[in-house]
Amino acid sequence: MTRLHAFPLLAALGSLALASQDAFKSKCLKFGGEIDIPNVKVNFAEFVQGDTNLSLADNPPSCGTFNQAVSVDLCRIAMAVSTSNTSAITLEAWFPRQYKGRFLSTGNGGVSGCIQYYDLAYTAHLGFAAVGANNGHNGTSGKPFYRRPEVIKDYAYRSVHTGVVIGKELTKRFYDEGFNKSYYLGCSTGGRQGWKSVQKYPNDFDGVVAGAPAINLINLFSWSASFYSITGSPTSDTFLSTAEWKTVHEEIIRQCDTIDGAKDGIIENPDLCRPVLETLTCDPSVSNKTSCLTSAQVNTAQQVLSPLYGINGTLLYPRMQPGSEILAAPIMYNGKPFQYSEDWYRYVVYNNPSWSGVNFTVNDAALAVAQNPYNIQTWDGDISSFKKAGGKILHYHGLQDQLISSEDSKMYYSHVSNTMRLPPARLDDFYRFFPISGMGHCGGGDGAYGIGQGLGTYGGTNPEDNVLMAMVQWVEEGIAPETVRGAKFSTGPGSKVEYKRKHCRWPRRNVFKGPGNYTNENAWQCV
Repeated sequence: MTRLHAFPLLAALGSLALASQDAFKSKCLKFGGEIDIPNVKVNFAEFVQGDTNLSLADNPPSCGTFNQAVSVDLCRIAMAVSTSNTSAITLEAWFPRQYKGRFLSTGNGGVSGCIQYYDLAYTAHLGFAAVGANNGHNGTSGKPFYRRPEVIKDYAYRSVHTGVVIGKELTKRFYDEGFNKSYYLGCSTGGRQGWKSVQKYPNDFDGVVAGAPAINLINLFSWSASFYSITGSPTSDTFLSTAEWKTVHEEIIRQCDTIDGAKDGIIENPDLCRPVLETLTCDPSVSNKTSCLTSAQVNTAQQVLSPLYGINGTLLYPRMQPGSEILAAPIMYNGKPFQYSEDWYRYVVYNNPSWSGVNFTVNDAALAVAQNPYNIQTWDGDISSFKKAGGKILHYHGLQDQLISSEDSKMYYSHVSNTMRLPPARLDDFYRFFPISGMGHCGGGDGAYGIGQGLGTYGGTNPEDNVLMAMVQWVEEGIAPETVRGAKFSTGPGSKVEYKRKHCRWPRRNVFKGPGNYTNENAWQCV
């Protein structure tokens, strides 16, 4: 074909592509007016062009997100959905033009009512028809729970499930081919929501990716509340400054770093780390006391790294894993009651807005866990219905998590194994847990934490580097992930990758065997 004759063909192809785009846009704008589902009110439907910085002017200010980069053409539908006579959720569905035939629900964080637009943008970029909701209330405070049990019910489980039911119906209506498989992606509260779906609605998802889950939730609130009673205020002799917590961290690393065979500043298995912190006690005869602690401070550090027991000696929550001190100090050990815990006790446990976390004791913890509204604890050990439905779950947790101890995830894994009477080899058929060394809460940290869990840790669609695509491969091709490979970024998410490391599935642990140094991913073995 001559170049002259090629021009009309290229022009025709361009016109077809433009017409296709126009058809998608027209369908989107028309679709909003065609939704006639009970209890659903469409606020708007809009076409969002790829490479747009989408304004989120209506997002609650405390959510802290005022715009979102969107990389692909998509149809955005915003809705209000009644969940009872006194409650409702705000729900959004994002339908990409380059659709891969998969439905996905995103989750939330903290006690917040914030749609996680970054997860909608991430999963739409990967071709999922994605939904996200506000958890039944707006903003990052627990105040909307006050004397409103239906709002608590939305937070406990109903927001996600409602979004899934409506999202699936809309996906079937919007795309001629409907959807083949259904997925979930969430971390923290989002991880708990994923597990609640597994436990309560085993047919909602074919594959669930649940990170750093806030399961054992009420005891988690009590554990977070307990730190103030240990550290005291910044003027107390039991308090440690962030600089002093750095000293604690450095001593823990000194004692535990090389247990795995490599000196890299990362603890591969905190279970093997039982630091002796008396080594930090100041020698009375030495005048320079800048790198040591008082006995009261050493006792504080020891208590912080100890489990929380209830009034009858029952284990409520395991210890904070060692290695997270620098990340946790400004949030958990800052001499103030932890906000989310205080909100839960104020607006749910006691219905008393003036209750103060300064007064927390384990007596409060006993009352709180006895309430357990809507089984929000999310601690059911029998997930046989999910297994029977053919579902798969990929559970991960950072071993430097500063907000939710990774030891709680290990405790839950044991609980599932004991309840279902299944050894790890049998659990592997449908449930795999990956502790991620050097990862903080859902991301960040000192190690190879980039596992494709979101926009900031995206490194392509290779299932070995992307937990969501690993789940897709497991569900759709039957290839289960043996390891999860993480990237260590030089200066933060999206920066140069310094090295990669394969993280082992529990109960295996990573051991450095060589050759080379710790940056060689093939020098590590799961044992």
